[in-house]
Amino acid sequence: MKISGAKIVVETLIEQGCDTVFGYPGGQVINLFDELYLSRDRIKHVLTAHEQGASHAADGYARATGKVGVVIATSGPGATNLVTGIATAHLDSVPMVAITGNVPCSLIGRDSFQEVDIVGITMPITKHNFIVKDIRELADVLRTAFKIAKSGRPGPVLVDIPKDVQTAVWDFEPKPDPVRPYPLRFASEGKLKKAAEMINNAERPYIYFGGGIITGKASKELIALSEKADMPMGCSLMGLSAIPSNHPNFLGMNGMHGHYASSVVQDEADLVIALGARFSDRATGKKERFNKNFRIIHIDIDSAELNKNINSDLAIEGDIKDALFRLISMINERKRPEWQERINALRTEEQSRLESALKSAYEKNCTNCVNKCGMTGISAGERLDPYAIIDIISSHASEDDIIVTDVGQHQMWTAQRYPFRKPRTFLTSGGLGTMGYGMGAAVGACEASGRQTILFTGDGSFGMNLNELATSVTQNIPLIIVIMNNGVLGMVRQWQTLFFDKHYSNTTLNRKTDFVKLAEAFGAQGKRVCTREELENAADEAFSCGGTYIIDCAVDCDEFVLPMLPPGGSIEDIITEIK
Repeated sequence: MKISGAKIVVETLIEQGCDTVFGYPGGQVINLFDELYLSRDRIKHVLTAHEQGASHAADGYARATGKVGVVIATSGPGATNLVTGIATAHLDSVPMVAITGNVPCSLIGRDSFQEVDIVGITMPITKHNFIVKDIRELADVLRTAFKIAKSGRPGPVLVDIPKDVQTAVWDFEPKPDPVRPYPLRFASEGKLKKAAEMINNAERPYIYFGGGIITGKASKELIALSEKADMPMGCSLMGLSAIPSNHPNFLGMNGMHGHYASSVVQDEADLVIALGARFSDRATGKKERFNKNFRIIHIDIDSAELNKNINSDLAIEGDIKDALFRLISMINERKRPEWQERINALRTEEQSRLESALKSAYEKNCTNCVNKCGMTGISAGERLDPYAIIDIISSHASEDDIIVTDVGQHQMWTAQRYPFRKPRTFLTSGGLGTMGYGMGAAVGACEASGRQTILFTGDGSFGMNLNELATSVTQNIPLIIVIMNNGVLGMVRQWQTLFFDKHYSNTTLNRKTDFVKLAEAFGAQGKRVCTREELENAADEAFSCGGTYIIDCAVDCDEFVLPMLPPGGSIEDIITEIK
């Protein structure tokens, strides 16, 4: 069957099981968009307000489903607008295929209108990328892109298609099934036996897991390992939602803004079993001090992560689900009463420290707050603190609802507090820390799942890509946007307070934006709240409206995310309260 290159692209996407793509049209992809129009009964295109929003939407789609997300943009600025989204997906191991148009092959390298070397630009932030100059290779290149994106440690792949390749005609032979990932690599039996021996001999083992547990579909195996050997668990930011947060062995996130008990238990362990995590600087703090008390077993699908940031005593490359399944049968079943007693004591201490910190925050004078929210004079019992916001919203939500965040203080408060129950219900930018990620990702996740989606954001992050309100309203998706509005760039202000003598350089926004009126202008609904009662009422409305709803929450500009390990610090430097 002879068809155009543009049609080959669409037919190959459908062949690979792609039901939704995100993007923005332009001159060098107009043929491709024409074919999307002709095939609109078989594949949906979601038009975003900006290409960056489209790339984050494809990312959100992928994280919520585990499938490959697809984004399409034209050449030049359309392609470069994808870069932040591609980098976000790369650092968080998200499977994505980005398709860009380019000028005809004869015009490449001549500084033609809207020409850019997007392959060269994105080479450091993709698993692989292609420029297709021969239509005979087009379908197979796209299939290979999907194969690479979802194999091993997932990631983004870019395919650049010049205009003349899209208009050319060639034979297309559809494949009956989507491509399968490359064969998995499995852990060495000898190394797993050594790992089992180390676990059996440990007195104070601790499991530290990351996003690889979610990607590898290994949640059940992780829980079984923990329960059989009575081992506490903590996770990286990307590991959240892998297991229910109320599991008795789970201590929460650790690292720079992790739970106190989780971080201290890890430090006091004699063995840390790291699973699908990469020991980023935010997780380790001062590397020279990090593992002075314990040995490390590190299991990961990507050999490049083994011994990259932290040297391990036993490095095991292999599929995490298979490795844990086999490891479980090798370890001894036992209880560790002394270790659990110490863990319970640290949990009690964490709760005491939290209550003390909250009491101190409630008693603070709010008169200097730059966010003129009318909070001055409100009694401690009526204060709208970040944890209260999360608690109230979560009490209205179901365990299937998808939680998305932008980046900043609200992200850490959500990571610390939200009661996640199921994998793939927490979407956030971990590695790149992309402010403005949330709106696009929320749109993509909601499109993928059809489920209620909740975006926790800050006024700074929300301002980055609030234009995607147009997308969420147009698509009529059930999206609740909770803005923790403190009138400042809160995380940077926190650092300025602690480490820069309160030099608040360009972190006080002083913007006059009325987010409720903004919601109405975009066709959404909204309400501004300052008290718990107002938030309860707004949440009732938001969860029943079935569309896009903004809840603008007034938050003190000097609320801090605690605990905090200072950058480059270690557990001895942990900050749990601001005097």
